[in-house]
Amino acid sequence: MRVELQHKLLDLDSKYTKRLQIADKPGPLRILAVICAHSGDSWFWILGLGLLWWLGTDYWKERATGMMIGVLATAVVVLIIKFTVRRKRPDGEWGNIYRITDPHSFPSGHAARASMLAVMAIGLGPPWFGFIIFLWAPLVILARVAMGLHYLSDVLIGALLGIFIGLIMLAILPQLPFLF
Repeated sequence: MRVELQHKLLDLDSKYTKRLQIADKPGPLRILAVICAHSGDSWFWILGLGLLWWLGTDYWKERATGMMIGVLATAVVVLIIKFTVRRKRPDGEWGNIYRITDPHSFPSGHAARASMLAVMAIGLGPPWFGFIIFLWAPLVILARVAMGLHYLSDVLIGALLGIFIGLIMLAILPQLPFLF
C-alpha cells in the first residue's frame, strides 16, 4: 500500500510538472522563464552580495554579509539532501550546465535559495527590498519547473526548506558578534 501511494504521488508530480514546462515553446514567456531561472544562481547572488558589501554602506554590508552566510548555509543543506536522495532531474534539453554540474533535482537549490533570500530580505529590511525579493522568489521557483530542470515537488520542498533556513538565519544572525 505504501509503495503504491508513493508511485501515485510521483505520477501526479510528473503529470503536473509536464503541464508547467515551456522549455521547448519559443516566445516571450520562455525568455522570461530563462531569465528568472538563471537569476537564482548562487554565483549571481554571491557576486551581487559581494559587490553590495564592497560598495555599500555599513547598513548594506551587514545585510549582504548575513545573506551571503544564508546562501552558503542553504547550499550546504541542499547538497547534503541532494546527495542523500539522488533524484534524477526531469528529462530535457535546456540547462545543460545544471544537468552536468548537478544531476540531482531534489530539493531545488534555486527554490531554497530564493525563499531563504526572500525571508531574510523581509526580516532585515528595508521594506522595499523585502517586497522586491518577495515578488522575485516565486518567479525563480516556477521558472525552474517551466524550464524542465525540476519536478514540482522539488521546488515546493526547496521553497519550504528555504523559508525554514531563512527563519533560522534571522534568529542566529543577531547572536554573531561581527554582525548587527
